[in-house]
Amino acid sequence: MAGVGGGNDFQWCFSQVKGAIDEDVAEADIISTVEFNYSGDLLATGDKGGRVVIFQREQESKNRPHSRGEYNVYSTFQSHEPEFDYLKSLEIEEKINKIRWLPQQNAAHFLLSTNDKTIKLWKISERDKRAEGYNLKDEEGRLRGDPSRITSLRVPVLMPMDLMVEASPRRIFANAHTYHINSISVNSDHETYLSADDLRINLWHLEITDRSFNIVDIKPANMEELTEVITAAECHPHHCNVFVYSSSKGTIRLCDMRAAALCDRHTKFFEEPEDPSSRSFFSEIISSISDVKFSHSGRYMMTRDYLSVKVWDLNMENRPVETYQVHEYLRSKLCSLYENDCIFDKFECCWNGSDSAIMTGSYNNFFRMFDRSTRRDITLEASRESSKPRALLKPRKVCTGGKRKKDEISVDSLDFNKKILHTAWHPKENVIAVAATNNLYIFQDKIN
Repeated sequence: MAGVGGGNDFQWCFSQVKGAIDEDVAEADIISTVEFNYSGDLLATGDKGGRVVIFQREQESKNRPHSRGEYNVYSTFQSHEPEFDYLKSLEIEEKINKIRWLPQQNAAHFLLSTNDKTIKLWKISERDKRAEGYNLKDEEGRLRGDPSRITSLRVPVLMPMDLMVEASPRRIFANAHTYHINSISVNSDHETYLSADDLRINLWHLEITDRSFNIVDIKPANMEELTEVITAAECHPHHCNVFVYSSSKGTIRLCDMRAAALCDRHTKFFEEPEDPSSRSFFSEIISSISDVKFSHSGRYMMTRDYLSVKVWDLNMENRPVETYQVHEYLRSKLCSLYENDCIFDKFECCWNGSDSAIMTGSYNNFFRMFDRSTRRDITLEASRESSKPRALLKPRKVCTGGKRKKDEISVDSLDFNKKILHTAWHPKENVIAVAATNNLYIFQDKIN
């Protein structure tokens, strides 16, 4: 990948948009997670209504060899239902917090989905044949009245039928989290995965549902002494014994499961010293890390806090090697963002397939891309206005003061209800998926 846009690099253009255009958006339709599978041929979204929608990329047509296939709905299923915890008198939302694909081992696909309390392993498989010609059942599937009347033996045969995509829950991992689950991450051994809530991280085996190992527990004996919570956790892409977790204090801990069964004592501790001159009432809130992601190479990790994205080298704990400002112009607006609760929004971040660029969201349906080699950045917008096929995305600029230029948008006119929290980058190509409220936008590069 050459860069993120502009100059001699490629430019981004519109490919597709999924979802209704209505102004009145139902809460249940708001997208809460987006994830490509390992090949990039499938794209899964979860929403606040507990549904999972999987899109499959169509094969390239021979008539148009250079056109890349579009993503169309492959399967839709209800993953979680609303529940009620009678012991604690708490409603458990059906909202899908995270989806993680498992590497494909056979014709079927497997994914993990979780709400606040329960993780489920789903199998998505295709069926295009059905058995016909049973001895004891008629064609409708009903049992025949008197088996003694059957005089000849028939061998059932498989007959072709319309393709059916079935989603079935293979495992349900429940009752292991007292607090709300914020992360799940499949380990590189493809046999285990971890799940994290505010105070604990559990390690599961994909075949075993009735027990998990608690590998991190930061709950103090006295809850009044609680000073931080776990905000995100992820397994290393190559070393199955290594994982990281981030905290609301802006720190990241790297743990090695070879060192001890309970990883309360970290192996590495990543923290950037605070600049005393920029300290304010909001410093602690905006330093809370909302997402942590290892690079595909495993050499770096990226963290997202409220105003910036930081890239850390795993070999250097005292400061990040790269810092990118996402929307620094909001620093003067923190007071009003605190009052309308936007300051607590949890933005995610993602790497491109070669780790050369990163992407994260902002407000007003803007999303940001940063090229790590040239240090160039670009702001793009996911909107229906530029949703004509192959329409180029125009870079957007935010005016922070003084005279506003024609193409710029003023900070005061940004819409904080339109926010891009969830994005995903195709693992091999320059295709990105951006969730904007109840719409899923898909953009791709247009080579100049």
